[in-house]
Amino acid sequence: MRTALGLTQAELAGRVAISRVALSNLESGRSVPGERTVTLLAGMFHLEPYQLVAGTEYPASKADRLPAVAARHTELELQLALLDRDLHWLEGAPRGVAARVSAEWRERLSALEPLALSTRERSMLATARRSIADAG
Repeated sequence: MRTALGLTQAELAGRVAISRVALSNLESGRSVPGERTVTLLAGMFHLEPYQLVAGTEYPASKADRLPAVAARHTELELQLALLDRDLHWLEGAPRGVAARVSAEWRERLSALEPLALSTRERSMLATARRSIADAG
C-alpha cells in the first residue's frame, strides 16, 4: 500500500512519527504496531483501522482497542478538492473573475508546497498548477 501511494519508507515513517527502521520491521512482520501506529497508517491508506488489520495476525486484544474511524485526508488533499470545486465553478465565470480566482489559487498552492512530502503529493500539486494555468 505504501508503494501504491508513491511513498518511500522514510516518507511514510515521518508521516506516522516512527523511524524508518521501525516501519521496515512492521512491513517485514518482525514487529507488531501499536494502536496509535495502526490508526495513523490506516488514515494514510484511506482505510479504517479495523480494515487495515482485518485478515492479518494482528492481536485481537489490540484490535479491540482500535478506534472505529481514522482521519483519512491531509490538508493538501482537502485544499486540492476545494480547488477542483472552484475550477468547476470557474467554467461559467466571467474572464476577470476567473483570472482573480486563478491568481489566488496560485498563491495558495505555493503556500501548500511544504505539505507535499511524497512523490504522489508533489505530482498532485503539479497537476493542480496545470489545471489553474488552463483555467486562468
